[in-house]
Amino acid sequence: MHLSGAVLLFTYVVPPAWALDAYGAAPAGDPSADVPPFVILAVMLFHCVGFHALVQVPSGLVGTRLGLHHGGMVTYASALAIAGLLTALALPVALGVEDAGELMQLWADFMVRGSLGLAGYVWMTRRSRENSKT
Repeated sequence: MHLSGAVLLFTYVVPPAWALDAYGAAPAGDPSADVPPFVILAVMLFHCVGFHALVQVPSGLVGTRLGLHHGGMVTYASALAIAGLLTALALPVALGVEDAGELMQLWADFMVRGSLGLAGYVWMTRRSRENSKT
């Protein structure tokens, strides 16, 4: 799971659209700016840790378990399906998203970032299982 968390963290090198919008909302020297830049970075880190704990870890573990005696693609597809469901359930609860358009945009952003981390996790578990058989 450390690999999937690290990959997820590295995907935030390209910030989400909402973070770019929040960062550019007020000029740099404006004293009336509501959100200082470090708060935006802290929120992005919170999103990363929260998504990893609520979605990536459970979907990786259950997906690996479901695809135990199948190929890597079945394991990855199972993990992605569970991640998609958990993300769809967690976004309205955790972030309070009510608008369907905003929900789909956030869901897609989290799924793209999460799928890369899950791919790394599935690859690592498959490799460790193959190496333990020899």
